[in-house]
Amino acid sequence: MSVLEDLYQVVLSRKAHFEEGSYTCYLFSKGEDKILKKCGEECTEMVIAAKNDDNIELKNEISDLLYHVLVLCAEKNLPWSDVEAVLEERRQKIGNLKTFHVTDKNT
Repeated sequence: MSVLEDLYQVVLSRKAHFEEGSYTCYLFSKGEDKILKKCGEECTEMVIAAKNDDNIELKNEISDLLYHVLVLCAEKNLPWSDVEAVLEERRQKIGNLKTFHVTDKNT
């Protein structure tokens, strides 16, 4: 299992069994809008860290974003393995440039 899959299993466990003081449980209790808001905030913070060339902050913000994406997946009942399957499919296409339709604008 990957680190993200392991973390996803923890998130699913928190969704199924409320734990007092758990931030993950708090997010689930607030619902989809709160989870989406946090995804947006973390994405923005990641962009700012990258723009500021702050790799220490960037790695933390990427981690925060991935965590909130896992919570979103759990909220939407989207298995993390489905996301990994798409990534694996794309990984296998590396090096296969898409051919774009070229339009001759001179005719």
